[in-house]
Amino acid sequence: MSPSRLSVSLLLSTLALVLARPVWALATFDEVRHDFRPSDTLVLDRDGQLLQRVRIDPAVRRGQWTALADISPALRTAMVLSEDQRFYEHSGVDWRAVSAAAWGNLWNTRTRGASTITMQLAGLLDDDLRRGGSGRSLGQKLGQTVAAQRLEHTWRKDQILEAYLNIVPFRGEIVGIDALSRTLFGKAPHGLDAREAAVAAALVRAPNAKPTLVAQRACELMRTMEAGSRPDCDAVDMFTSAALQRRSFDASEGIAPHLARRAVAARTEDTHGDVRTTLRAPLQRFALDTLHRHLRELRGRNVEDGAVVVLDNASGEVLAWIGSSGTLSRAAEVDGVLAQRQPGSTLKPFLYAEAIAERRLTAASLLDDSSAQINTASGLYIPQNYDRQFKGHVSVRTALAASLNVPAVRTLVMVSPEAFARQLRAAGLPLAQSGDYYGYSLALGSAEVSLLALTNAYRTLANGGRFGETRYLPAPATSQPGSAPAIDPRAAFIVGDILSDANARARTFGLDSVLGTRFWTAVKTGTSKDMRDNWAIGWSQRYTVGVWVGNASGAPMWDVSGTSGAAPVWAEVMGFLHRGVPSRAPRPPAGVVQKQVRFGDELEAARSEWFVAGTEQAVFAIAPDAVAEAAPRIASPADGTIIAIDPDIPPGSQRVRFEADGRAVQWRIDGKPLARGNRAQWLPWPGRHVVELIDARGQVADSIRLEVRGAGVAATGAKNASR
Repeated sequence: MSPSRLSVSLLLSTLALVLARPVWALATFDEVRHDFRPSDTLVLDRDGQLLQRVRIDPAVRRGQWTALADISPALRTAMVLSEDQRFYEHSGVDWRAVSAAAWGNLWNTRTRGASTITMQLAGLLDDDLRRGGSGRSLGQKLGQTVAAQRLEHTWRKDQILEAYLNIVPFRGEIVGIDALSRTLFGKAPHGLDAREAAVAAALVRAPNAKPTLVAQRACELMRTMEAGSRPDCDAVDMFTSAALQRRSFDASEGIAPHLARRAVAARTEDTHGDVRTTLRAPLQRFALDTLHRHLRELRGRNVEDGAVVVLDNASGEVLAWIGSSGTLSRAAEVDGVLAQRQPGSTLKPFLYAEAIAERRLTAASLLDDSSAQINTASGLYIPQNYDRQFKGHVSVRTALAASLNVPAVRTLVMVSPEAFARQLRAAGLPLAQSGDYYGYSLALGSAEVSLLALTNAYRTLANGGRFGETRYLPAPATSQPGSAPAIDPRAAFIVGDILSDANARARTFGLDSVLGTRFWTAVKTGTSKDMRDNWAIGWSQRYTVGVWVGNASGAPMWDVSGTSGAAPVWAEVMGFLHRGVPSRAPRPPAGVVQKQVRFGDELEAARSEWFVAGTEQAVFAIAPDAVAEAAPRIASPADGTIIAIDPDIPPGSQRVRFEADGRAVQWRIDGKPLARGNRAQWLPWPGRHVVELIDARGQVADSIRLEVRGAGVAATGAKNASR
């Protein structure tokens, strides 16, 4: 067989195979659009407003599908003039262009003079027709021709052009007109002008060309687009060079980056497209702006981070999720809503709720706010109030509302750390350790919790003690939010009434506090050890709001109090939520009674108080034995003191002076009697020693540890240290 006959036979065989196979062009326009996958996911609020754009495909940059009507007319014109001038005349293949070209040049991979937009689209839609590194084979070229004609038979011209503009590669990782417009020009496709459209069309012809060549082709195209015009090609060259270096299309942008990442990760694997959440975009934006503004006001106080979360009381839906202060933070990726932090005094409401539920205390019970020394397995625990002052005997209402530490620790002694830990876990605070591990410091928030869990625990109080899970993705219409009893509803009501009482918190916060609102709210602030975390958590009839400010690094803040840190943000967010929306106090549950009470020695003003039924009484006074003289304690030296012996002074002339407050009976060192009275002197001996103060009953009233160091007594010191 001659070579010519062999070529014809091969061509006919290839054509038959091409015509026989079900090429991709048989897919409908709607199917192609449905299967389009952006490289980014749009995260929306409950009403469809955009919250965040999140990139999910790192290999390609593909924007949203853009309808032809939303693409600049200048771009549509430029693309047709550049790629397929008779696009609206041919039926998939431009036979006039084919006949004008040589047979060999028609299928040359280095020319696209006869390749129509429809043919290019066919090659983009079918993987088998895609151009390889050495160009398309003869079979691919024939398949592309057949597929283009089938596309023209089943698709409209506007559909072909729309699909082409959305899936054509432009430059590097950029695919489609939306990604190109936002990446290189920083705008949506409908806003492209003639110059930008010409550059975009030139990139299709030569995606990886140097900027100068792209600019040259763009300038030629602009002359064709506007007959008789004389574009400034030097200006086009400068513009093109700058555009090809720009990357305006950030990987993620919006107002809810932390929640958006979680929402995208939480959706099921078989779903794609936009992700709708339970958030409210206007509330999210207001909370973010408020946090930013307030943190700027705190400049100079070493505080740069913050977080806000807002929950719907009834459903548990997350309405706002601010994970960080963004550009104000050096750790913007850290999600402050989920970070584990010490909550300070914000745990106290749950402690008092437990004590009230156990009938150990009532809201009117008197607690002693004075210096306390509590024996623990690791030594004495000496709690202090925030202002380092003591208020004497106060009611539980005052102790909780004014956030007094010593009464809280005394309450925990009654309840026990383990029982308190069980109560916290029931309210949704998953403590990492047992209650005994934290000990009595748990009353002051020594455990670590997240803002989300803590805010939801307060939502439990708002819901009458019933705990329910939170959610940030919409629930199916048929599902109902579940809840379970976690806190005694009577105790939850009484605690809420205390936290809404502006008069009760006046001793610490004053009457004109930022915590006061024009509508009913219950709120508690907290500050962790060394001023590392500041909180404000509270609820209204419909919402629970939690705010944290501090530093993601854990660095302490400077001079930031409970009302100057998180509380102003909390108050503003609550005010925004209740613009025109009332908030009324909850109705008392069954088993709660109200009774007029008065206090002995006029410790507090007479008032009407709430009680768990069966615990009410009319008068609260200090028991006679409670007025007894305070227990003795060691005033000097302080616990952990290190004493150095001066080798230049005779040992007999060196003495350590002990002083005690109260009526001390006897001093004891290392278990051996030393002296009697409030003062004593001791000849120091190298080593580590335990100093004890013994009361009249022979019990250890106080103790300290100290160490004596001196030159030349290392062996003796080591011997004493082992005691």
